[in-house]
Amino acid sequence: MPKLSRPARRAVLVVHVTASASWLGLTLGLLALGTTAATTGSAVTVAASVRAMKLFADWLLLPVAFLTLLSGLLLSLGTAWGLARHRWVWTKFWLTLATTTATVFALRPGVNAAVTAVAAGGSLPDAGDVLFGPVVSLSAYVFMTVISVLKPWGLTRRGKRLRTAARRVLKDA
Repeated sequence: MPKLSRPARRAVLVVHVTASASWLGLTLGLLALGTTAATTGSAVTVAASVRAMKLFADWLLLPVAFLTLLSGLLLSLGTAWGLARHRWVWTKFWLTLATTTATVFALRPGVNAAVTAVAAGGSLPDAGDVLFGPVVSLSAYVFMTVISVLKPWGLTRRGKRLRTAARRVLKDA
């Protein structure tokens, strides 16, 4: 893939940081709503909390997750960082993919099960349905933010090979 021009790279970076921060904020909101649903004694508050969680999960989380994934992929492939050259980029890619997948197959079904149970007049069946997903996601997003800032671990084997090959070309020139 050709490298992004400076204005394009900056635009994609702004989109990526904004989408990532939005995903983190949505997750904090889900955690607050889930905590409220799991700890309140009011059936009305439980119902309102899980319905609000469903709105977040159905309408906001997936678009923001996919935008984060797509913009991160575009940044990695369109810049010198590369997707598989640095361990921190590679780790962020797989964690983003995993959390997006978990949103589809774990968080949303858990929230939907809670909404269905509460709408039928029952209590919250399992607090884990509304707490586990946001806690795991929040932990992953904070970890990804930390490694984005610190850029630990150095190059992957592929990155080392590419760097060595580039140095040979420069040396031979």
